[in-house]
Amino acid sequence: MGQGNPTTDESQVSAGASGAGRAYHQKSNVKIIVDSTADYAPEVVRQLGVEVIPFTYVTPEGEKVDDMWQTSDPHEFYEHMRKNPDEHYTTCAVTPGRYFDVFERAAKEGVPTIYMGLTEGLSSSINSARQAAEMIREKYPDFEIYVLDNKVDSAAGELLAIEVVHQAESGLSARELFEWAEDARNFIHGYFTLDSFDALAAGGRIPPAAATVGGKLDIKPELSYDLNGALTLRGMCRGRKKALKAIMQDFRDNYAHDPSLPLAIVSTDAEKDADWLEREVRKEKGCEDVAIIRSTVSPILGSHVGPGMVALVFWGVDRREKISLTDRIARKVKRGE
Repeated sequence: MGQGNPTTDESQVSAGASGAGRAYHQKSNVKIIVDSTADYAPEVVRQLGVEVIPFTYVTPEGEKVDDMWQTSDPHEFYEHMRKNPDEHYTTCAVTPGRYFDVFERAAKEGVPTIYMGLTEGLSSSINSARQAAEMIREKYPDFEIYVLDNKVDSAAGELLAIEVVHQAESGLSARELFEWAEDARNFIHGYFTLDSFDALAAGGRIPPAAATVGGKLDIKPELSYDLNGALTLRGMCRGRKKALKAIMQDFRDNYAHDPSLPLAIVSTDAEKDADWLEREVRKEKGCEDVAIIRSTVSPILGSHVGPGMVALVFWGVDRREKISLTDRIARKVKRGE
């Protein structure tokens, strides 16, 4: 692992995920496959016993595989982005063929399988996974495979995977895990801020003029994701400290106060702000000893948000209860209720 990776050591991560005597590694009759965009530390992957499908990304040096910072240094990666703001970084969707190969190995093992993928709100890869799963079902009709759109991103996917492993250990079947996760993903909150709008503008997510104005006025956004997994703007803050305080307020308003569930704080080389968030969380009643997983955001998501992003991710109140009345009606119409 690159020396710049500020991940939590194994004992701290293990304690965080296994609160109240909870086992942290997968011992079940269900195979769980995830992807590298959930910002896992390699030691977490080993303890969970899940298989990881790596995404790829393209830098000015060429195409690279996201190996969770095992062969590259995150500080060097993000520092290069800082010093070369005009360079463009892109990411590549996983192809149906790649998914098919992974799923076929699982089918030959004969173990019911669930794949937990990056939200469709940010990537088309989940659709490739669905296509591959359909081909696998045709070729192996007795094989159980489920494709879950996490509808969350970054470390929120990691928190969801940790609990899916726990529920698998508790005896849930693959189908039950899929249904459990479809509901549980709505209880995971993630709030983050960016150091600048440059990466979003370079990726076409906001107009370049908006990025320029935001930089001149020292405007820092507070962002989250909606129920479909798409990025959503929660507010604009004048200055970094106000943005961090806004994140903490959202934590206070929405945290579930369950000490058995870990939190996550991740960043794109913004460790001082990540440290500040951790200190503030520790000041909250009941959070003095809660486990906090720390890791660096993958180059996949980092390519789109740029250096200086910091996020606080946690289990909280049902996010479906936060949507407006008219949006609730629209959701019912879509479900045909």
